[in-house]
Amino acid sequence: MSASALPYRPHNHAACVSQALTEARSICQQHNARLTPTRERVLELIWQSHKPLGAYDVLAELTGDGHNAAPPTVYRALDFLQQHGLVHRIASLNAFIGCAHAGKHHAGMFLICRACGNVLELTAPAVSGAVQAAADQEGFKVDDVTLEIAGLCPGCQAESGDA
Repeated sequence: MSASALPYRPHNHAACVSQALTEARSICQQHNARLTPTRERVLELIWQSHKPLGAYDVLAELTGDGHNAAPPTVYRALDFLQQHGLVHRIASLNAFIGCAHAGKHHAGMFLICRACGNVLELTAPAVSGAVQAAADQEGFKVDDVTLEIAGLCPGCQAESGDA
């Protein structure tokens, strides 16, 4: 597996997927929301890849699993997961990625590698604070913040000699 196929920082991927599913079950239980087997499988498929998945990518995986799913089923599952803060939509890619901070209201900030397609959710309270302060100065009430930052991940920089 090449360095670019991994997330930006090494970690135990199986544990990260398992933890995400455990958190999702807990969040849904707290909100009295039903995490159906299909919704849970969609979330698992998204977490299994560090590359954002589009709805039709998810549909193909579900069909490969033997699910008799149609596009509306996948879109409804993605809407549910997004409404409960379990996934983020990466608008520039029209795709979804698991939320690393599920259950917490936060600005979605993403480092998107333009070479390998991996995405890392960034935690930067100073950036969130600066955006909020700038909006406050303009009298603007912020409902949601999503920042998408394109560039090269460390693995792709090393492969291309840009490091």
